[in-house]
Amino acid sequence: MVNMTEQKIHIAESELTLIKAGAGKPLLMLHDELGFPGWLKWNDELAAQHEFVIPFQPGFDKTPRIDWIRSFRDLAGFYSMAVREIGLGPVDVIAFSAGGYLAAEMVASDPHIFSHMILVGPMGIKPEKGEIFDIFPVTIRTHLRATVADPANPEFGTIYGGEMTPEQFEAFEDARAESARIGWEPYMHNPSLPHLLRGVKNVPTLLIRGSQDKIVPQGCIDAYQQAIDGARTAQIADAGHRPEVENLAEFVKIVTEFLAS
Repeated sequence: MVNMTEQKIHIAESELTLIKAGAGKPLLMLHDELGFPGWLKWNDELAAQHEFVIPFQPGFDKTPRIDWIRSFRDLAGFYSMAVREIGLGPVDVIAFSAGGYLAAEMVASDPHIFSHMILVGPMGIKPEKGEIFDIFPVTIRTHLRATVADPANPEFGTIYGGEMTPEQFEAFEDARAESARIGWEPYMHNPSLPHLLRGVKNVPTLLIRGSQDKIVPQGCIDAYQQAIDGARTAQIADAGHRPEVENLAEFVKIVTEFLAS
């Protein structure tokens, strides 16, 4: 386990909590719609070459909700201010699910903010085929199980297995409530985003999806590849929406090679 530091920064009269861990070139990590899952094995694998910068989204865990943030585009503007405040940009970014939606909104507004962009199972663009899984009508346990191809995966069990404490349940429901508040209508996508992304040039982009992803269909990857100039794709076999958990070695290999390119 690497040393992890926590800090609070003030942005637009609000507060953002983030953690930093690792050493080397900064790597901004944007968590998914359920919040930061904790420090995982893939983080350990990359921490020798990268300093992770991981913000807690407003309304999630240690960052208070910000009422004026009413959409992912608002949130992208807030995070972009944070990147400037910290002095990170241009920075490499790795973003998961709804975090991928957030990263896409950020780069659409400022193509110079990222030097490399990795979107893992990204929401944000409505697919022509298939549907983004509706996370809100189901129980949190059903939602969690849908994120992996095999719920018996050991690391998934370590993160989400066993009895859920009242505190964990409350944190998950707070996260889902905030995701619903800013992403309910239209559901977890922005119709203008693919058009705005076509103005993004010279940002190396990698789209990663598990072949058994039940949350984000292949159509989302296809739409992003069409919208972002030169975007590459990588599929991880027999993995669901959390390929970083289900196939650690392949995920780390793909990410490491891309960030070094």
